[in-house]
Amino acid sequence: MKITKYLILILFIWSCSSESGNGESVITTDDGPLTVTNPLLDFTVPANFPDATYSILQNPPTEKGFELGKKLFYDGQLASDGVVSCGFCHIQSFAFTHHTHITSHGVDGQIGTRNAQPLHNLAFMNEFTWDGAATFLDTQPIIPITSEVEMNETVSNVILKLAADDTYPTLFEEAFGSEGVSADRMFKALSQFMVMMVSANSKFDKLERGEAVTFTDQENAGRAIFDAKCASCHAGALQTDQSYRNNGLAMDPVFNDIGRERVTGLPDDNRKFKVPSLRNIEVTFPYMHDGRLATLEDVLNFYTDGMVDSPTLDEQFRRPDGTFGIDITPEEKVQLIAFLKTLTDNDFIEDRRFSEF
Repeated sequence: MKITKYLILILFIWSCSSESGNGESVITTDDGPLTVTNPLLDFTVPANFPDATYSILQNPPTEKGFELGKKLFYDGQLASDGVVSCGFCHIQSFAFTHHTHITSHGVDGQIGTRNAQPLHNLAFMNEFTWDGAATFLDTQPIIPITSEVEMNETVSNVILKLAADDTYPTLFEEAFGSEGVSADRMFKALSQFMVMMVSANSKFDKLERGEAVTFTDQENAGRAIFDAKCASCHAGALQTDQSYRNNGLAMDPVFNDIGRERVTGLPDDNRKFKVPSLRNIEVTFPYMHDGRLATLEDVLNFYTDGMVDSPTLDEQFRRPDGTFGIDITPEEKVQLIAFLKTLTDNDFIEDRRFSEF
């Protein structure tokens, strides 16, 4: 594993200012730079990954910041009912997705419009949510916190609750080096927890890094099909090119979700959604932005026979005969699924650093 250029700079600061074995790091906040005496966590970029897009230098993960972020992630106080936490819809055993419902359920059982996305490798993403409404990880939690059908709360009220709590003022001080419970610090702590969620130890990753693993014949055949027919969108180590595409889903008459157009206002973005990462795809069902497909078999059957036309349908799905889809035989579907299962990272799914208890 290679250390990012950001970590090199942070470790230099740490080595120059450490006292009694505790590292000091500088965190940039709304109140200006804060020097935090608090052991730094080892954020590394796997050898087969691109550079991180999140500014690790401005918000370096620390032991106390991570612990605070983890506590916040699993705390229902971030919702108006005191129950629906971030971890309510992002469950670790499912690679931080939610299986109970096809779309997320929020306070008072209200039904959301979209399927909870997995949380992994967020430090490498350019934008967040199915339509890219969030462009910065620190501000992404504002969307679920304030959504009426998710956590149905205001950021200011969350801060009031945390400031009045018996434990949080001390935890914020330990994490940031001075007194003060603020929205900026809350979001930075959540980011410190989430950027450490690096999933990079699947069988696929080990093979990519030249470690002592081999694919079965089925897995190798599946990879060849994947490279030929899927990898243009599900590209590279992240298993996504991070683009927005219309993949031929019929418009859901209940939600009438216009996708990326909701953010940009451009008709050309109608019904386009972010290409999801296929990492841990074996355990992140149901699939698609609205959870309409229950199994990987359903997904592949959709791509061969289920697409519908619309003005923004991605051109790669238009066949010469005027139909839509990807040509995959039944045998190839079996092989593809065998390959997709090599993307499961059990080390990440079972990593106790991220577990609630």
